[in-house]
Amino acid sequence: MLNGHLICCRLHMQEALPGRVRSTVSQISKVKVITYWIVTVIIALESLFGGILDIMQTPVYIKALTHLGYPAYFSIILGAAKVLAAVTILSPDYPHLKEWAYAGLVFQFSGALASHIFSGDNAYALIAPFVFLCLTITSWLLRPPSRRIW
Repeated sequence: MLNGHLICCRLHMQEALPGRVRSTVSQISKVKVITYWIVTVIIALESLFGGILDIMQTPVYIKALTHLGYPAYFSIILGAAKVLAAVTILSPDYPHLKEWAYAGLVFQFSGALASHIFSGDNAYALIAPFVFLCLTITSWLLRPPSRRIW
């Protein structure tokens, strides 16, 4: 009921706005939607392909995990979670599950960031986890109302 009321109020406010302001609001909305999809697809592709390579236990990923102090089997757990998160954030349904997927991605990237710091890696090793963490948060913040639970 409240959502319907908010939509109704928004439509009345847009009707009251001059044409130029309405056009600017529309352009901002388009930019927001385009940015959301670009960022979300980047995160989904990274999670999907990274997850598949984790599940396959490719030597590069196993070497990185063991360097950070994790056992090799951890790659299968991480890989499965990454693939599920990628599929979930691209799915048009299940907004509650999306919240969990985004939370998992934030834990993954912040955990990777912390692991590199604690293992004494240089600043270069921190760039990718930091960028993907920021992209994940951006995707979560820009998601359209149909993909939100609140």
